[in-house]
Amino acid sequence: MAAYPPVSGKPVFRFAPSPNGRLHLGHALSALTNAALAQRFGGRLLLRIEDIDLGRCRPDYIDGILADLDWLGIRFEQPVRRQSEHFDDYAGALASLQKQGLVYPCFCSRQEIKTAVAAREGEVGGTWPVDPDGAPLYPGSCKRLDEARTAGRVAAGEPHVLRLDMMRAAALIGDGAGYELFDGEGRRRFVLAHPARWGDVVLARRDVPTSYHLAVVVDDALQGVTHVVRGKDLEAATDIHVVLQRLLGLPTPLYHFHELLIDEDGRKLAKSRSSQSLAELRARGFSAAAIRQRLGFA
Repeated sequence: MAAYPPVSGKPVFRFAPSPNGRLHLGHALSALTNAALAQRFGGRLLLRIEDIDLGRCRPDYIDGILADLDWLGIRFEQPVRRQSEHFDDYAGALASLQKQGLVYPCFCSRQEIKTAVAAREGEVGGTWPVDPDGAPLYPGSCKRLDEARTAGRVAAGEPHVLRLDMMRAAALIGDGAGYELFDGEGRRRFVLAHPARWGDVVLARRDVPTSYHLAVVVDDALQGVTHVVRGKDLEAATDIHVVLQRLLGLPTPLYHFHELLIDEDGRKLAKSRSSQSLAELRARGFSAAAIRQRLGFA
């Protein structure tokens, strides 16, 4: 993997949407927060298109993202980085982790994992732990398979994912790993990471050769990002990012997590629930100024 660029002396912020749907008010809040903080701290503002999932991401959604951001009046430096054009960078990072003996193939289907978790719960007579997103931790069924047999299954093309051995990774980086939070005034405080609560996360799949977690830490480093501003729903995932940054010898940016917008049902806005898009609001006659005012950026 190419070395990340030298520090320019200016803070570097980025907004990084995925083109698997149209932007909604939650995205507008995140983009406007990045722009406001970049301006406040005299920093640069980058746009990154996170389109590693080629099965769900579409060119027309990219066009929509660019149109929505232009309508909001947010200007980004060029060129715009598209993750789908940089799979070699992520492959290099994955290879580095594999050389450290931190990655293993997992052949378990979702149903097999569910069955294994149920069996473990029966053995211990309690509830199996879940990660911060509410998914059961992977029980490690494939973690200690015979290496020769495993290699044969991979070579034969058997479907599998690649997982990070989190216990081994955490032991390698040692205690005390974490990151700094910053607020709107530039004040900082240190937060200790707790990566074990995520278990052995997936780093790559056959159809998507890198995970969000791996791609984002590589991109932030290669783009020289110093300040990551994103929603509170991604705060816990920073545990994983800190581990990967340490293992790959990459810098850890400063982080700021803004509040989420909630719908009438008390759930965060999301493309998966077809939350009203900026395009729909625009079609109804809302102006960019009205959206800015609604979100506190008048």
